[in-house]
Amino acid sequence: MASESTATKVGHGLAKALGIKLHYRDPTNQEAVLSRGESVFSVSSADQYIEKEPTVAEWFRDIIPSGPQFLHYLYSLFPFTHWIGRYNVQWLFGDLVAGITVGCVVVPQSMAYASLANLPVEYGLYSSFMGVLVYWFFATSKDITIGPVAVLSTVTGNVVANAQKINPGLDPHVVASALAIIAGSIVFFIGLIRMGWLVNFISLAAISAFMTGSALNIAVGQVPTMLGIKPKGWSTRDATYSVVINTLKYLGSSKLDAAMGLTALFLLYVIRYICNFGAKKQPNRKKTWFFVNTLRTAFVILLYTLISWRVNEVHKNGDKKYPFKILEKVPRGFQHAAVPTIDTGIIRSFTSDLPAAVIVLLIEHIAIAKSFGRVNNYTIDPSQELVALGVTNLLGPFLGAYPATGSFSRTAIKAKAGVRTPFAGVITALVVLLAIYALPPVFFYIPSATLSAVIIHAVGDLITPPNTVYQFWLVSPLDVIIFFAGVLVTVFTTIEIGIYVTIATSAAVLLWRVFKAQGSFLGRVKVHSVIGDHIINSNNDKKEHGYDTIPGTDPDTSTRNIFLPLSHIDGSNPEVEVENPYPGVFMFRFSEGFNYPNAGHYLDYFVEQIFKQTRRTNPNSYPKLGDRPWNDPGPRRGKAIEVPVDKPTLKAVILDFSSVNNVDITSVQNLIDVRNQLDLYTAPDRVDWHFACINNRWTKRALASASFGYPSPMNDESFGRWKPIFSVAEIGGSQSVEADTNRKLSKQHTRDVEAARGKSQTRTDVDPIVRNSLSSSEAEERALEIAKADAQRKGRVAVVHGLSRPWFHTDLTSALQSAIANASRE
Repeated sequence: MASESTATKVGHGLAKALGIKLHYRDPTNQEAVLSRGESVFSVSSADQYIEKEPTVAEWFRDIIPSGPQFLHYLYSLFPFTHWIGRYNVQWLFGDLVAGITVGCVVVPQSMAYASLANLPVEYGLYSSFMGVLVYWFFATSKDITIGPVAVLSTVTGNVVANAQKINPGLDPHVVASALAIIAGSIVFFIGLIRMGWLVNFISLAAISAFMTGSALNIAVGQVPTMLGIKPKGWSTRDATYSVVINTLKYLGSSKLDAAMGLTALFLLYVIRYICNFGAKKQPNRKKTWFFVNTLRTAFVILLYTLISWRVNEVHKNGDKKYPFKILEKVPRGFQHAAVPTIDTGIIRSFTSDLPAAVIVLLIEHIAIAKSFGRVNNYTIDPSQELVALGVTNLLGPFLGAYPATGSFSRTAIKAKAGVRTPFAGVITALVVLLAIYALPPVFFYIPSATLSAVIIHAVGDLITPPNTVYQFWLVSPLDVIIFFAGVLVTVFTTIEIGIYVTIATSAAVLLWRVFKAQGSFLGRVKVHSVIGDHIINSNNDKKEHGYDTIPGTDPDTSTRNIFLPLSHIDGSNPEVEVENPYPGVFMFRFSEGFNYPNAGHYLDYFVEQIFKQTRRTNPNSYPKLGDRPWNDPGPRRGKAIEVPVDKPTLKAVILDFSSVNNVDITSVQNLIDVRNQLDLYTAPDRVDWHFACINNRWTKRALASASFGYPSPMNDESFGRWKPIFSVAEIGGSQSVEADTNRKLSKQHTRDVEAARGKSQTRTDVDPIVRNSLSSSEAEERALEIAKADAQRKGRVAVVHGLSRPWFHTDLTSALQSAIANASRE
């Protein structure tokens, strides 16, 4: 204790030397006075409670994981250990069906998407294999299928093309593998530090816009290949509008490829239409129609491969002048497996495109995983999903893979096929492995135009349908503007720029809403609860407002006061009259939080409205003309000051902090400045500041540091007389509400309740809040005695919030009661 005392003395001495005011929160040193309020009930009949303020040490203890928490973190990195021990035959059957079904889809799709990445088709198979094989170890979603996707493949292709312009000697697969490792490392790190919530910063409007714009870009870029048009002096990776113009310009140079592409595209849509129609007409065979529909891509590829083989077989060993373009030789096995090459030159070649690649990698996967998790009634861990995605892209390049992420179409197929666990990915990996080693001779004859048709058909599902856009408009018209802006930018520039524009626009709108948040002044409305055509009435009257009544004793379900904006800005019925809480008392609700971006905007409006609706307490506070400020010069010489007697003087303000989670130095300093401004306005009186619904202990600490939470001193020596009103609740145990409910069955208890009710009857024509606040001291003492007796009968009670800051209230009702009680004392 002696060492602690010495340390305290040293600390106080150091603070004094540095000019630190340790008693800044209690400038008049009136702690003893504050504990002697007029609320006898809160001291005599209730357990006293002083709320402890949070400390920095406590904050560090909350954010630094303990030993058990760290072990749980390590355990959470491998989610498969949570369920693999319970794996059973029924799960295996579901996974077999889903895995084989997805495998039949992923093989042709991945080969097609590899061409979007400017890579040979085998790299798409490598990416698919590693994606489905590695993911299941770290997955928290049973439905997601990782592999090549259209948008990310296009971004990868753009990166490869740009890198080759900078360094023509770079092999495309070297650049793609390096991109996968760097992007995968970033995503993996974000997942390890559990910051997957960053993805939430990207709005749905931004995601829909870039997906729609990218789908249009990809589909238009595949049309020349599907028609057999060879670009001369232009590229299919140019802006979408430019590709459309050039395609139309060279439409006459189409070749036989158009027959293989257009008919394949038509057949894909016809099969899907027939299957969807059949599923509607035959609901009992819906599953069969689903599997037929799912396999349409594999069927079309095999059909046109067969046609190509019959047409081109004679040319394979001859002049090799094929009538239409085919894939030709596809290597068997993992011929490109090697340690990826990464150096500063390669990284420098795609540094500018890296953010776009990472963003696409993140948002596609997380958006799909969350969507299917909600549909199938499970919750994913976004951070763990990023770990899985990162590991997949870190290991994939060792077998030749390029960047991969979650696929919407294959995930939907997997979910509908009845997948049971993430282990289905292993089944899909076996199917892909079979294709890599057994089917390369068949791949030789696949027409390139047919693959382009497969791509166009697949990306068509990524376009946001008009009905969805209309639903966006009903929810938020501003988001629809962002959506169309993102689509147009993508169409007229590039996918990467479209991503940046949509995200930046969404962020700008968010900041604008935060900066320009508009609070509202509240008033009081007495409401009744109605069940059918009966009003719940605690007074047991047979009629009220023309309605029959039913008895009710719970004040929350009978007559009660609610608080609505005076301006009816919330859409409440304008015919309902919202009363001002009390003359000179103002209630203000923050709408978007209260921090440095919007503090000034909030309080400027707050002060402006108070000045409009009140008058200065002492209109003669400036005895001389020269004492008046320049912006309030007063009346002309010889004329008296006009005093608007119909306006009240300012007594108190109540701030509703229900939407405020944290405050900062700027917002608190703004409150201090406004408090000083209003104190000058009401001099020689002071304004009482009440706060309701504070949800954060650090917010209470910050406000208390600025001397909020208790009455403003009338002078430098005393607070004067004041009336603290606290909210109390029963303590649990043998004397809790549950135990008391049983005692209510007693007849003696019923007589006690009736007697107490008769004694506590007061005027009924006055609002309960005003009646309780304005009652005489004798009535208060009598009510307190009854309350104490009732509390002793029911059990012990305790204050809900600390006694040390009586101006911090549980709700608006208690805040208003306290404000009226203390305003009336003057």
